[in-house]
Amino acid sequence: MKRTTCAACDCELGAETITVNLGGKSVEVCCEECATALREADQSTSSASSSKE
Repeated sequence: MKRTTCAACDCELGAETITVNLGGKSVEVCCEECATALREADQSTSSASSSKE
């Protein structure tokens, strides 16, 4: 059986996962708190990248 971990906190994922789309890729997280943290990090990275252009 494949063991999967949360993309944000590295905890083992259970039956309930949340899929978050970041930069065209889908990642799975264990809870809404981790999903929000990844979305915020992705938005700040995107903002920083676009301001350098």
